[in-house]
Amino acid sequence: MPDAQIKLTTRLMRTVLYVASILVLAVSISLYFLPGRTDTYFSWTINPPLTAAFLGAGYLASFILEFLSARERVWANARTAVPAVWVFTFLTLLVTLAHFDRFHFSAPQLITVIGTWFWLLVYAGVPIVMGIAWILQARSPGTDPLRLSPLPTLLRVILVIQGFMMLLVGVVMVISPQAIIPYWPWTLSALTCRAIGAWGVGIGIIAIQASWENEWVRLRPMMISYMVYGVLQLLNLLRFLEEPDWTLPSAWAYALFVLSIFLVGLYGVIHIRRSNVPTA
Repeated sequence: MPDAQIKLTTRLMRTVLYVASILVLAVSISLYFLPGRTDTYFSWTINPPLTAAFLGAGYLASFILEFLSARERVWANARTAVPAVWVFTFLTLLVTLAHFDRFHFSAPQLITVIGTWFWLLVYAGVPIVMGIAWILQARSPGTDPLRLSPLPTLLRVILVIQGFMMLLVGVVMVISPQAIIPYWPWTLSALTCRAIGAWGVGIGIIAIQASWENEWVRLRPMMISYMVYGVLQLLNLLRFLEEPDWTLPSAWAYALFVLSIFLVGLYGVIHIRRSNVPTA
């Protein structure tokens, strides 16, 4: 049992994370497993399918992060999911509003229209609900447990480098997609560029926060989701091998960067399992 002085994850926050995990899982299914059917089974039509699968991988990894974080009773062990998810949902709402005409609000298929309105309601509501839960969580009594199993310095440096690279590229993709589109390994529109950029910002925040947390006990959900995200994106490159332009240096840089995410997550998962890092 956690010490009485330790700040626990509030019931509201755990509920929000559980619900959010279910929502992102629902979105991930159509994107990752039916990337060529977004004209019917998603809120806007995405081409090429690699882009849909890219976004789907993010949602699947996010499901794992949020679901596992919701199970953590100690707030310090759950909070890596919250800042990034809040920022990502807020940015995605802005991207949706900026490209409102691209969304399937007037599609002939009822299932498509329902899914599109569901998308809008989720991204309008989650930032508000999670923001309230976050404020109440911050006001709840207790302190963080001591850091007893810090990360290796090299791993913290790698996480910071990965985080700032994703954060920087993600911000540029959201603000000025035309500055990135000519150099991206596969074809993007302004909407898909901004959607990918929102993921870059969110995952970048997670990586930087993980380095700041500097405690293995706090990073179990993060490391598992990080590893899954890396392996899913690598599988995407194999699934759609012909879509990236492999004559571009950015294609190889992207593949190596995704590989580095997978390796960091894999190292973290193996270390946690071998060290029997306790679950709080």
